[in-house]
Amino acid sequence: MGEESVLLELEDLTTVFPTRRGLVRAVDGLSFRLHRGEKLGIVGESGSGKSVTLLSILRLVPPPGEIVQGEVRFRGENLGRKSNRELRAMRGKDMAMIFQDPMTTLNPAFRVGDQIRESLRIHKIGLQDNGRLARLLGTGRRTMEQERVLQAMADVGIPAPAQNARRYPHQFSGGMQQRVLIAIALACEPQVLLADEPTTALDVTIQAQIMALLDKINREHGTAIVVVTHNLGLVAEFCENIVVMYAGQLMEQGAIGLVIDEPLHPYTQGLLRCLPKIGARQEKILPIPGLVPDLAALPRGCPFAPRCAEVTTQCTTVDTVPLRPMPNGRWVRCLLY
Repeated sequence: MGEESVLLELEDLTTVFPTRRGLVRAVDGLSFRLHRGEKLGIVGESGSGKSVTLLSILRLVPPPGEIVQGEVRFRGENLGRKSNRELRAMRGKDMAMIFQDPMTTLNPAFRVGDQIRESLRIHKIGLQDNGRLARLLGTGRRTMEQERVLQAMADVGIPAPAQNARRYPHQFSGGMQQRVLIAIALACEPQVLLADEPTTALDVTIQAQIMALLDKINREHGTAIVVVTHNLGLVAEFCENIVVMYAGQLMEQGAIGLVIDEPLHPYTQGLLRCLPKIGARQEKILPIPGLVPDLAALPRGCPFAPRCAEVTTQCTTVDTVPLRPMPNGRWVRCLLY
């Protein structure tokens, strides 16, 4: 893919949170690119900085957290130089996000149809361009809004949209609530969709339906999708490229097939050893020893060194471990290479 196909670019992005114990570097020098129509997976254990990465892209980091270094560029424009008003105009229209928990994201006091309609009204989608058309057809703006809401619900597989648009979130199952969130995110047809753990609270059959829906959106609309998850199996099935994060840093990046078949970083290897293998009844699942480090008191050198089976003296004495380019467009942050 060429430079002209790059939609989203992160360069040396660093997001920190001041705490009583010290400065937490939730995202530490992260860089990657997202191309048009690409499906990218970001994986890692809880606390590795995946969700904060998505919030940083949209400039929605909750205070007292802040982005202290690096850039996020959308279609070549540095989002850090845009005003709050300009950013609000972009969120939902150019880039949209599916948040992790629909029960806490959806407002229980409003019907789901009204919550989908809100995004259309904020960005005036279907109003400015179709106002004259509505007059010619003898229909009101509310009717055209409603048609767009019902179409968005139908696109994500919600049955009987006209009836379900009048229901409240608590009247939907977990899978249907997640579909409502996707409908809200897609209402304005964004070019980039950020999905934060979109299947965490769902059973496996609903997970498959949600991922099939995202795949359909990608194929039919060319929407670039970033999926954050701890499920390597889901990423292997859905994504084309993968970013492996640990302690806020990018540990490994590359095409999904290459990374899954031949992982370079010991952390990626450890994640794959945690996956059960069909047919390998005698093979034990080997967990990664130890715990994710305290981000306010990271060890010197490689943050994964205390848990790594390949650790050397150099791993714990260097100031930083550089990100190294490898064949086939891959990158790895490890002194073994």
